[in-house]
Amino acid sequence: MNDFANDPGPEIETLVRRVEARMIEIRRDIHAHPETGFDTVRTAAKVADELRAIGLEPRTGVGRTGVMAEIECGAPGPCLILRADMDALPIQEMTGLPFASTVPGKMHACGHDLHTSALLGAAHALKALAPQLRGTVRLIFQPAEETLESGAAAMIADGAAEGADMSIAFHNRPELEAGKLMLNRGAGTASSDEFKVTIRGKSGHAARPHAANDPIIGAAHVITQLQTIISREMDPALSAVLTIGHIVGGETQNIIPDDCMFEGTARCRSAESRDRVEESFRRICTNAAAAMNLEAEVEYVRGVPALINDDAMVDRAAIALEAQFGISPIVTEAKNFGAEDFSLFSERMPSIQILVGARTPGRHDRVHNSDYQPNESCIADSAIALTRMARELLS
Repeated sequence: MNDFANDPGPEIETLVRRVEARMIEIRRDIHAHPETGFDTVRTAAKVADELRAIGLEPRTGVGRTGVMAEIECGAPGPCLILRADMDALPIQEMTGLPFASTVPGKMHACGHDLHTSALLGAAHALKALAPQLRGTVRLIFQPAEETLESGAAAMIADGAAEGADMSIAFHNRPELEAGKLMLNRGAGTASSDEFKVTIRGKSGHAARPHAANDPIIGAAHVITQLQTIISREMDPALSAVLTIGHIVGGETQNIIPDDCMFEGTARCRSAESRDRVEESFRRICTNAAAAMNLEAEVEYVRGVPALINDDAMVDRAAIALEAQFGISPIVTEAKNFGAEDFSLFSERMPSIQILVGARTPGRHDRVHNSDYQPNESCIADSAIALTRMARELLS
């Protein structure tokens, strides 16, 4: 009989703490050599080497530069995905840390170096615990979370989600005190769709606007009308965000141009809202332009969906993580309109994202900034949380 059969917490803690120094070493190495998008070649090679050292057989080149490995447990059962992202951001690092980025213009400013090393730590622990569990733990190390071309989509296309029953992702949270955890009910992030609209008219001299069809005036009216989607067409309880971030029209001050282009994003926290926003967007662009004797060419491209946390998994996680850490995770409803391509896993199977406190004392950090310095204690906390959740779901 395992001494920890009734309380796995101490065993999980011991297994992770045993490799904590190695996790930090890996994190600092990855941090010093950041790679963006799908160019995570060095990072993926390091991950694969570490997995082999644990005794696993990684599959590389999944979704171009992703890495997968499976831990087979002691009895048949479900397949649980644990996913970490590996890519950095195109930011010039300004931390001055001894392990700061050695690559000009690239930095791990979102903490994906923390995520990669934490999942490797969980792999160490779960390899040891596997005989006590049932089913399969599928480890996914994903490139290109920060890019428009989704690494999750690429890995899923290569079979990363096949046969899986549930999935867990995690993210460092510098707004949250180190040692604390957070879970969101419902949508943890929003969908993110992109649009580009070209209003086409007829060019002419600024002194003779009656002889032209002005697409700039038309674009201005269309943009104004689009704001009524949120304020007048959406249920206030089903919030959304529509932002125009770029507009271009004309070449000089005294010529009315042939066309005017604007583009932006639409973000929603439910499938219902997402469908409603797109339908309304297309209708308003077409009809508002036509009312001014103009044409609207609409390109509306759907990106990732909202990340939906499964209620039953949130409930189980709240209990298991409180038992492990001795404090209750904060369970809330997110108001976040950022996007996360782990949502492509969450739309296929029950899933949750665990948020791990990473605040460094005396600092007030935010991700995606050039001086981001998270608390490295969140690496072990993340690994412990992932291991405990695998223990909970596969026992």
